[in-house]
Amino acid sequence: MEETEQQWKGVENAIEDPEEARVIYCALDSFVQYGRIAHFNCTHLRRQSFYALPEAHWKMLAAPPFNYLETLDKVDDAIKSNAELARAIVRVGLVNFQPEDATQGGDAEPMIPPRWRGCAKRLDIDKARSTLRQFYRDWSAEGKYERDICFGPIFRALEAQKKSRPKDAPPMRVLVPGAGLGRLVFELCAKGYVSEGNEISYHQLLASSYILNCVEKPGQHTIYPWVHTFSNHSTRDNHLRSYAVPDVHCATELTRLEEEGFPIGEMSMTAADFLCLYSEDHQAEAFDAVACVFFLDTAPNLIRYLETIFYCLKPGGLLINHGPLLWHFENNAPGGHGHDDDEGDYDTTGIADPGSFELSDDEVMALVQKVGFEIVSRETGIESPYLLDRESMLQTVYKASSWVACKPFTTA
Repeated sequence: MEETEQQWKGVENAIEDPEEARVIYCALDSFVQYGRIAHFNCTHLRRQSFYALPEAHWKMLAAPPFNYLETLDKVDDAIKSNAELARAIVRVGLVNFQPEDATQGGDAEPMIPPRWRGCAKRLDIDKARSTLRQFYRDWSAEGKYERDICFGPIFRALEAQKKSRPKDAPPMRVLVPGAGLGRLVFELCAKGYVSEGNEISYHQLLASSYILNCVEKPGQHTIYPWVHTFSNHSTRDNHLRSYAVPDVHCATELTRLEEEGFPIGEMSMTAADFLCLYSEDHQAEAFDAVACVFFLDTAPNLIRYLETIFYCLKPGGLLINHGPLLWHFENNAPGGHGHDDDEGDYDTTGIADPGSFELSDDEVMALVQKVGFEIVSRETGIESPYLLDRESMLQTVYKASSWVACKPFTTA
């Protein structure tokens, strides 16, 4: 799929491929199904278990100070609020796709074509729920705490690089692979860079398209990211805590900055396999920097990731990384999984190529140099929460590695 300014497109062509259409509509349908499944799992089953208690016990819990049934009602309301955001994502997604068989007429909202309704599986719906929760990290004011930790090293490295360039140099082009909901892409644009996000997940692409291009005002939606689990809450108020999203209206903010005299960059998103798209001829030495936040550990084969980044960087360009090493394909390698019946003759297709391995952090640094990069700086043990409920009784925080590597200038 090809790159577009401001809003990713190309889906009109994607739905011509039956398998691609299935993936797209499973993502859309998962957002549609989110509310029903969440109500069933979070409150319906709990009401059944509640009334299975001895009568004296459930009556005790139904009365103050517990008011357990009222809590379940509030959870239902919170899920409905989350589902409103999910429905908005679906509406915009269907308009972007413009499928010929979508049910539309007059002022009626576009609908998923009948043959695709109900196609989402459990994993798809889990991804929809996770995506809705991620709005807390990327697009709430409270999520700024997490963003600052991860984005800070990116901004500092880019600013230092920019200062070393001639004053009349064009704006730096920065690639953000694994762009997710697009917040880093937006922030880089707001700082004057030409930023390009890349994402392969349609759940993330649908949601980022909506929040970057179609939301009407700050705080348009209210999300409840902690509502899906009843464990480790210190108070019920925290369990039911809400957050307004987005904290900023992108177009309005960019206009404000421009009117105040700040240089504004450009932003775009690509919907494609990172390895395939950025290995193409026209991507050779196309970027001044590649900014990776919680991305490198999504690689089944980190060598291919690093080689692709090296290929698309200009000489002197930077690879800036911040994140842990939660290897996403550990125990679930793509392709033949290394089984005896794996013949080993595969065409190169991208991230889903067979084979995988996992390295320690020091081994990653050795591999970065082996591929041809020079290490500029490195810091380890940076506490980096990811979608962390800071009031929870369970606190899981990554000790992230943050480093900068440079593609050396070629020598004669």
